[in-house]
Amino acid sequence: MTDTKLENLIKQVAACQHCENMLPHAPRPVIQISSAARILIVGQAPGRKVHETGIPFNDPSGDRLRDWMGIDRDIFYDASKIAILPMGFCFPGSAKSGDLPPRPECAPKWRTQLLDNLPDLTLTLVIGRYAQAWHMKGQARKNLTETVKSWRDYGDHILPLPHPSPRNFGWLKKNSWFEREVIPGLRTRVQRILLP
Repeated sequence: MTDTKLENLIKQVAACQHCENMLPHAPRPVIQISSAARILIVGQAPGRKVHETGIPFNDPSGDRLRDWMGIDRDIFYDASKIAILPMGFCFPGSAKSGDLPPRPECAPKWRTQLLDNLPDLTLTLVIGRYAQAWHMKGQARKNLTETVKSWRDYGDHILPLPHPSPRNFGWLKKNSWFEREVIPGLRTRVQRILLP
């Protein structure tokens, strides 16, 4: 697909009203993509703050994710380096214990078309179980913890992560191996790809 076709596709995504009647707010798809991107970040869906600003991971989760990756905001928001395509592009609303799951209609409508425009991807970070279910195609373990713990088994091109949300502080504290083992491996891969 040419860059012009990708630009047209991005405009179609931005104008998408497919789930309008099922969202608590007006649709506001939030993605970042360029055909030159080397790393793909796949999260769940934008949170309230991201919905308000229109900037992906523009919240405490993004601060923690950038820290995990060992990069600053300038690199993170450089679409020629990093693509960000959550499983749902719009804020799905809140539940008692956090945000609702991503709308299931979004992925089949847009995902394959957008992924076809990322020919230079070297690494995909799959954050959370919805992203892992789609991108790991049955390779995920019985739960998120076991999937992330097996990160070395998935090769150099895909790396499962827990959500970097402050709500996951308990999980991070309970699973201290994550910051001790996975984060250094993640930073090494990111540095190798983006800072040769």
